[in-house]
Amino acid sequence: MFKLLYNTNTAWLDAVMNDFNAFLLDHAAAEKKASGMAMSMLSHYPDRTLLVQQMVEIAIEELAHFREVVKLLHQRNLTTGADEKDAYVNQLRQQFRKGSELYMLDRLILGGIIEARGYERFSMIAEALEAGVEKKFYQSIASSEAKHKDTFIELAKHYFDHQQVKERLDELLLIEAQITSELPIRAALH
Repeated sequence: MFKLLYNTNTAWLDAVMNDFNAFLLDHAAAEKKASGMAMSMLSHYPDRTLLVQQMVEIAIEELAHFREVVKLLHQRNLTTGADEKDAYVNQLRQQFRKGSELYMLDRLILGGIIEARGYERFSMIAEALEAGVEKKFYQSIASSEAKHKDTFIELAKHYFDHQQVKERLDELLLIEAQITSELPIRAALH
């Protein structure tokens, strides 16, 4: 459907694989926040039936991912910690425009872009892991993120003019590429 404009550097993957425990802790927090974001969307737009239906599904899936990451953490004798601010997401959120319709459009498009970045990075991890439970889990997560990225953009196209969606998506993809290229390399999703 759309393509990210910046490919994650393999140095990021090296950082993740060299400190997988730290990555898992961050991944758990990211899944919990993703579920919360979907719940927030359906709460803010209760009259948008299709959006509510899709966000319920995404919230449940993301919460199930959180549960699975917590299991992996516990197998490694790790526990979840306090959530940290996500500089990537916070910088993207600064792109939200004022006005209820523009704000909704931006939330949907940025939701799709964030899921696309998750797809890219979880795919890299799945490829790097040895055969086993974790590899299958990250393959499954990547597949889920790919579906979610399309869901967000399809919702945007359902509620807004297709040309308007395309133009704003192109703008936000450029901004996301710039933000991602400047992120510090660390064992975290973003």
